Amino acid sequence: MKDKTNLTSKQTDTLRHIRNWLMHKGRFPTVRELMNALKYKSPRSAALIIEELIQKGILKRRSNGDLQLIKDPESNLLHARTVDIPLVGTVTCGTPILAQENIEGFIPVSVALARSGSKYFLLRVAGDSMDKAGINDGDLLLVRQQITAENGDKVVALIDDEATVKEFHRGREAIVLMPRSSNKKHKPIILTEDFQIQGVVITTIPRLEG
Repeated sequence: MKDKTNLTSKQTDTLRHIRNWLMHKGRFPTVRELMNALKYKSPRSAALIIEELIQKGILKRRSNGDLQLIKDPESNLLHARTVDIPLVGTVTCGTPILAQENIEGFIPVSVALARSGSKYFLLRVAGDSMDKAGINDGDLLLVRQQITAENGDKVVALIDDEATVKEFHRGREAIVLMPRSSNKKHKPIILTEDFQIQGVVITTIPRLEG
């Protein structure tokens, strides 16, 4: 039986553009943007390919109409070297960071970075609170899921139901989450044990323009 995930060249080009927009711009392209990128004459042509990718189980339309990348056939071609990692978009207050509604798609990442035996996610950075640590607005972070950290680790923590990235330091009576920023408005956050570490940053993927 023919594998229904086998893609035509047009479907492959469309998927590549979608993946690049997710990685570089943090959102799905609109139908018109896809039409222009693929040099089609009408938005209907792009809309039809999107529907074909939904039928093949590559994309999924959420209840609110937004699209989600749920399978990346190119990662299968590199099965021995990559693993699909969930890309987390805006974290909704009160929901777990890897809740379905927070996941924009799945991006293939080298197993040299995302090693077997651990779970990972990609998180897009907002703001400049860690720019001195080489983490800038719009960058992606590869994060290993864990609930503990060592002094000096860069962690993703949930504070007031929002994800924040800071440098972890444990003192005798308190935990300090330190910004590493050129912007003096960012101050240390002093906590007890009443917060959640979501994971430790493994590497930073710089924001690419385009």
